[in-house]
Amino acid sequence: MQFSKVVQVNSMDELAKIQDKSLVRSQAYVDGQWVDAKSGKTFKVQDPATLQTIGNVSDMDATDVQQAIDAASHAFASWKTTTAKQRSVLLRKWHELIIANNRDLARLMTLEGGKPLAEAAGEVTYGASFIEWFGEEAKRAYGDVVPSPMANTRMVVMKQPVGVVGIITPYNFPNAMITRKVGAALAAGCTVVVRPAHETPYSALALCELAHRAGIPRGVLNVVPCSAENTPDVGRELTTNLAIRKVSFTGSTAVGKMLSGQAAGTMKKVSMELGGNAPFIVFEDADINAAAEQLISCKFRNSGQTCVCANRVYVHESIYDKFVAIFTDLVEQRLHVGHGLSEGVNFGPLITERGLHKIEDQLKRAVDAGARVVLGGKRPEKLSIDGYFFEPTVLVDVSDDVPMSCEETFGPLCPIFKFSSEEEVVSRANSVPVGLAGYFFSRDIGRVFRVAEALEVGMVGVNTGVLSTEVSPFGGVKESG
Repeated sequence: MQFSKVVQVNSMDELAKIQDKSLVRSQAYVDGQWVDAKSGKTFKVQDPATLQTIGNVSDMDATDVQQAIDAASHAFASWKTTTAKQRSVLLRKWHELIIANNRDLARLMTLEGGKPLAEAAGEVTYGASFIEWFGEEAKRAYGDVVPSPMANTRMVVMKQPVGVVGIITPYNFPNAMITRKVGAALAAGCTVVVRPAHETPYSALALCELAHRAGIPRGVLNVVPCSAENTPDVGRELTTNLAIRKVSFTGSTAVGKMLSGQAAGTMKKVSMELGGNAPFIVFEDADINAAAEQLISCKFRNSGQTCVCANRVYVHESIYDKFVAIFTDLVEQRLHVGHGLSEGVNFGPLITERGLHKIEDQLKRAVDAGARVVLGGKRPEKLSIDGYFFEPTVLVDVSDDVPMSCEETFGPLCPIFKFSSEEEVVSRANSVPVGLAGYFFSRDIGRVFRVAEALEVGMVGVNTGVLSTEVSPFGGVKESG
């Protein structure tokens, strides 16, 4: 693999290169206004590639969130009466503004989340697609006429907005996780209160600025950033406040269970997109080169910090050695490690220190149990910047009983397991308590349908490592929500 030769990166200098400075917002957005926390407190946001502070953001607490919920409740009374056409027009304007500001939004995302610039730009486009899609779908929220069993009555089904939605998003997709949830809610006629991840609040606040310019009415969209310390109280307010009618959360299974329990007290509707542990299966009849190519992006996109990324790679014993050699060679050739704003870099840091410690612990336990590191396996020694970097790592001879095999890694560790039969690998793939995404490669049409139906996951990619788009459903089974 390659390493960036940039000697020094000044994160604040890079932040200053954003052309539209009004996109860099440090206050919360409540009732159409930029506001400080009532306490006056702020929290630091850092560049995970340099560990330099890039700004201080308003640290909202439960009292501040109550104010945002009140604003959303007041706005709902009028927003729900707008026509689908009116909402569609506003969402279209918002979409166009996001696309027009892609360059600045991507730079901001790279600085707060470490994502390589080209990948960040791709996320901005991807995120905007949800605003476009749901804006169009707003006009197609059809009801139904049900044949009545009684001659003197007619039965009509109408779809109406549920109310104020509390939204809690993760750090790994700071733009697209906002737009996927907010776009759907606003299109349906709901208003929202959003708590973005404390690691990456700037992307959410920049989206608010563009929504404001698009003419989204005050109170319809509210964003309340908060520190890690205030997160439990803010989450509790969003899940227990009577005015909130639905909660949408993307994050870990453990936190999802806790939030669902809190929301149950007031019987809120909930949408939970939780942790995954995706199997990536390469059968003996697969196109090995295509599978290896797809695994590069499926495993190492965003440094392995995606809920649908390949977590366990299973390769048939007859092609195992050949596949490992091809894949390892591709990783060495293709991945360029460094700051996301440096030229040619396509592999950045992990976003958090706890994430770095987690993968180091998983790696140590796997090696102690007999695993062998084929490539990577340590923090880079050839970089001159001090961030949360870890080399893309390939392992073989990994036990099925170590945490790397049983838990979501959320980092750049790629264990490759050997299997001998279809029945065996399907059983091993389904052995975990979660089921968000799964992938397999085969040219046998019978096997394609058999395995796709047998995998206990919400989404299956066949002969591809990419499965998320704005036009298809997204979700899991079992403890993935």
